[in-house]
Amino acid sequence: MKVELSKSAFKEFKKLPKDIQKRIIGKVDFYTKQADPLMFAERITDSRFGNYRFRIGDYRAMFDITNKTIYILKVGHRKDIYR
Repeated sequence: MKVELSKSAFKEFKKLPKDIQKRIIGKVDFYTKQADPLMFAERITDSRFGNYRFRIGDYRAMFDITNKTIYILKVGHRKDIYR
């Protein structure tokens, strides 16, 4: 499965510390290599942030899936991401 970041998600991602960036990349890479990546995701009730989220420690990656591509729409700390 392919992964793409929106412009805003990329900006948010670049602001994170390098160790957190590596952790997020590693986890998203692991999830996308699985047969069913949605097994590791949770559905989001507020769809303006995307339809699903990956939990990566205290960080969240909000995303949508279309045509075997995961579009990450938002990345951030769990205390800030839902605002």
